[in-house]
Amino acid sequence: MRTFGFVLLAAGVLGFLYCSSQLSSLEPVPAGVALGDYMRYEAGKLELGRYAAAMAGFIGLLLAFFPQGR
Repeated sequence: MRTFGFVLLAAGVLGFLYCSSQLSSLEPVPAGVALGDYMRYEAGKLELGRYAAAMAGFIGLLLAFFPQGR
């Protein structure tokens, strides 16, 4: 589990950095757009991808530090 945690942590960090770098070149999602409509915009897809990568990195961090659970 510890190795999988480090892999997930690395994938989360790299995914977050990739989505952030791609997001900087796009125009932001208009204000007032519902979360369900984010997938219609390219910037919205990258924004949700950035949050998913951050979540994966956090789960990887937990698995790396606590491989047996507690």
